[in-house]
Amino acid sequence: MSNTPHQLAEDFPEHVAKIRHLRAVDGHFHRITDEYQAVNLAIHRAETDIEPADDFRMAEMRKERMRLKDEIYGMLARPETVEELP
Repeated sequence: MSNTPHQLAEDFPEHVAKIRHLRAVDGHFHRITDEYQAVNLAIHRAETDIEPADDFRMAEMRKERMRLKDEIYGMLARPETVEELP
């Protein structure tokens, strides 16, 4: 795993298998997890001064990461159906 904080597998360890499965079968889930990872990396790079950002940009990126994470969790928390399971 990466040393970047807020990785989905670290934040939702009980859902790692479901994350992998949904990324494989659900295009929307795959897209939003990719977006989450990109925003999370940008925040990490800004926080470590690799690519500094002003306070407004940091706040916007953090809000976007939170919005994506909430959507991801909502999809992970839905009841599983037989079709979703491998």
